[in-house]
Amino acid sequence: MSDFVDRKYRAVTAFQRRMNPVLRRLPLQTVLETTGRASGLPRQTPVGGRRIGSSFWLVSEYGEKSQYVRNIQANPRVRVRILGRWHTGTAHLLPDDDPRARLKQLPRMNSMAVRALGAQLLTVRVDLDG
Repeated sequence: MSDFVDRKYRAVTAFQRRMNPVLRRLPLQTVLETTGRASGLPRQTPVGGRRIGSSFWLVSEYGEKSQYVRNIQANPRVRVRILGRWHTGTAHLLPDDDPRARLKQLPRMNSMAVRALGAQLLTVRVDLDG
């Protein structure tokens, strides 16, 4: 990773560490809940994305460096809070999907932020249970 990308990653994650506890408490904020790969505890991350049919789609700014992506690699069972309601499902990392094209299908404001802040985009699809 280049120096610029590394500095950008550190700045973005420092900002997110401060803002995520506030954002995930907002009732209509979409939240992805994974299981911590080391602790086994629930880990909640505010995300942007969209439900399309029986799947929820999002794009990770930092791909496999994102902690929630690492948690998904260890245990793909997740929960997603969409419009205040929790849904369980199985997450799939899609490295062959075009994340920039995918962002065009997702909410505009979040997509702009992901493009601006991200460096190693990765598409994630959550297949929601029933």
